[in-house]
Amino acid sequence: MHKLLFSLALLASLPFRSWAWGVEGHRAVGNIAEHHLTEKARRQVAALLGTQTLTLVSTQPDEMLALPEYKNTAPWHYINTPLGLPHDQYLQTIRTQDKPNAYNIVVLKIKEMQDQSKTREQRAEALIFVVHIVGDIHQPMHSGRAEDRGGNDIKLTYRGKDTNLHSLWDSGLIEYQGLDYTEMSQQYDAALPKALLKKWQATTDPGEWLFESYTLSSQLYAEAAQQPNLDFRYFPAHAPIIKQRIQQAGVRLAAVLNEAFK
Repeated sequence: MHKLLFSLALLASLPFRSWAWGVEGHRAVGNIAEHHLTEKARRQVAALLGTQTLTLVSTQPDEMLALPEYKNTAPWHYINTPLGLPHDQYLQTIRTQDKPNAYNIVVLKIKEMQDQSKTREQRAEALIFVVHIVGDIHQPMHSGRAEDRGGNDIKLTYRGKDTNLHSLWDSGLIEYQGLDYTEMSQQYDAALPKALLKKWQATTDPGEWLFESYTLSSQLYAEAAQQPNLDFRYFPAHAPIIKQRIQQAGVRLAAVLNEAFK
């Protein structure tokens, strides 16, 4: 764990690339999760992460991609399937993919962070990936098509500037919102009714979360095909989706950790 954190510290001065939800979005997910941990889960997280928090480690798997030993983890952040699959066929498709992807890796890492035969460093690293990937799979374009690399090859203009569908949803819309992660998590968490919180936490299968993103990505693909030149109206039309997906990622991450460490 110390070696990993030291390596990440050396990366702090490197420019950020475009990541799912950006730095602020991922940290908002981690921060919301911290608000919904049980005391037991909170102690277990602290025992693994030490002085680090869910908020701070939430971006580390993206930063780790700059390290040679973690370059092979890039496919862990997304999953690609054809569009148009009904619910049951979609779940069957992602569950039978044998190459590493966001679904099979998050399932594996949840098991690893619970495994007492693993070292503390191994379990801590597994926890860091769980925190991040739960955030990733709630970003709709991380469940896109392989042929356009999850929307990376879908060229758009947003408010007169060139971008692409994936990048716009990774961080462009979060940045346009103009909130830092503390403001975002406070606003989003305060707006959560208890009944909705309970409903979202009852859905514990990452495959179901991915199907939600997959359904949304289909909508976003169709909209981009119809209108690739997006103006100021795009953000307010899609802000509720951004808010809900970050809320869901945060409360579901907490539910995963509460269950894993109970």
